[in-house]
Amino acid sequence: MLILFLMSCVEKHNPIETKHTEAISIDVQTELASIEKTRTAFQLAIKENRFGDLKNYSTKDVKSLTPDCGIWEPFKSIRENPTGKFHYDSLVMRPRETVIVSDSVAYDFGTSSTYYTNAEGEPIELTATFLAILKKDKSDGQWKLHREVANTRKLE
Repeated sequence: MLILFLMSCVEKHNPIETKHTEAISIDVQTELASIEKTRTAFQLAIKENRFGDLKNYSTKDVKSLTPDCGIWEPFKSIRENPTGKFHYDSLVMRPRETVIVSDSVAYDFGTSSTYYTNAEGEPIELTATFLAILKKDKSDGQWKLHREVANTRKLE
């Protein structure tokens, strides 16, 4: 019995199949410049009221959670139902960190200002702190917004 027990407990040597992949070389400066180009084009589309173009700068399954309380409430409300002299003027993003995580994933962390004109014609600035996850689109090679979370806390 002892011999059978010992024989059954001896682990048979099954070699683990491994797949060797070549190291992917990433030109970080080129990728950072590409992200900056996308960010600039996104901001310009807002400034030029080309809101239909914004889909070009995000993945098809983008998810974005932006502030919707406090001083952001009037903006969210009037943006959905524009009245008076309302106008979404511009968005200025100021990343403090842009990190290339892999050849297809990066993130931006920083602050932003949203400028709009309220129904009474007064210019308003709303600030936020954001974390954005970017994915590189395999079809066109462009970095696009995939996930974003923003809040009203000031970044120290």
